[in-house]
Amino acid sequence: MLVLEASGYSGLVSEILSKIDAKVGDKVRIVDQNRMIEGIIMPRAQIGADPNHLVIKLDNGYNIGVRVTDDTSISLLSKFRKRRSARSEVIAPQGDLPVVAILSTGGTIASKVDYRTGAVNPALSAQDLYDAVPELQDHANIQARVIMSKFSEDISPSDWSIIAKKTAASIREGVDGVVIAHGTDTLGFTAAALSFALQNLPVPVVLVGSQRSSDRPSSDAALNLIAATHVAATADIAEVLLVMHGTPDDTYALAHRGTRVRKCHTSRRDAFQSIDCDPILKIERTQLSELSTPLSRRDPTRKISVKPRFEERVALVKVHPGFNSDIISFLVSSDYRGIILEGTGLGHIPSATYSAVKEAIDSGIVVAMTSQCIWGRIDMNVYRSGVELLDLGVIACENMLPETALVKLMWLLANVKDIGRVKTRLVQPIAGEITARTELAPQSIRRF
Repeated sequence: MLVLEASGYSGLVSEILSKIDAKVGDKVRIVDQNRMIEGIIMPRAQIGADPNHLVIKLDNGYNIGVRVTDDTSISLLSKFRKRRSARSEVIAPQGDLPVVAILSTGGTIASKVDYRTGAVNPALSAQDLYDAVPELQDHANIQARVIMSKFSEDISPSDWSIIAKKTAASIREGVDGVVIAHGTDTLGFTAAALSFALQNLPVPVVLVGSQRSSDRPSSDAALNLIAATHVAATADIAEVLLVMHGTPDDTYALAHRGTRVRKCHTSRRDAFQSIDCDPILKIERTQLSELSTPLSRRDPTRKISVKPRFEERVALVKVHPGFNSDIISFLVSSDYRGIILEGTGLGHIPSATYSAVKEAIDSGIVVAMTSQCIWGRIDMNVYRSGVELLDLGVIACENMLPETALVKLMWLLANVKDIGRVKTRLVQPIAGEITARTELAPQSIRRF
């Protein structure tokens, strides 16, 4: 009896498949109890799965499990023909199309299913992304490179440094734009980090991800990648952007500023929203509509400047009823250099924590305040509690997103020696992270 451990099949299912010389990727017909099903054999999860079923992919793209018994008839319809993959990372140039570097860091947009566990793992190379989305060749000449292969929750500030350096290297080679494939969970953090680390950009740098893996019929990977590539190749913009679906369907994508965007839903394809501002671009196929003014325009003669260092001893602390100030004291004793408080409302924390905050500031730690609210800006002069915190030395971060404030303070502490200058620059806009005005209504939830 053949045991197909690598594909997850054993026992009766494996025995039947071996008799007809059927393997993963082959197309079969299954007849059982007056029903007939045709599809491609897929690998099967080994953990927590019924061993007596066969997983096949139907013509409509969906996978189903079929229970196999002694009465089940399975016949082979066609053998899988492995596609010959390109070995070169650089795709042969096509005419006068712009050149775009696609840098892969991992995540769902660069992933495939691990059928041993049923989980999605970062396993596709950047070249595989091009092979999976051939439409890219209509938008740009692609230079596909792998930087790393990590889930976004495993991306660290040291990885931001690597991504920044690799991005700058591609730009110095003369590409017309850069696309960075990245997992969505911390995509906003990396977008903010690159917004500060990559200065004086001559071309667009576009981060992109997908909420659903490419093996699913509802995957958003192709549309997002095509839209991101088109923006990188043609948009008259030179800043860090994040491109994702603009609606739950495939109508259009949106380009958001890297310092003003947040993932607002766990699974929807239009999970990303611009906060307290409009998106920069609406992308409908090859049509780019400018929704708000970019920070700077494309200029190939501009020389990029890279400041890729980040101080990791900075904490983002979300306060709540019953919040224990021992957390702040722990950060002080652990030699942290910065604390971003995610306070309530206009910028408040429990009064019982004031002494710990004072201890942190007196020890030389930079302490700044943001709000847990999605829209609006903090104002610590409205209530006495806010005024008292300002008197202690807490820095009010206007309408900066908490995660952006965290990344900015990490970057400042690593690149600016004087703490006084760090505090001053924290509240001075560098990459659009602080807006001059706050919208009366949440603009970014409007459908463009």
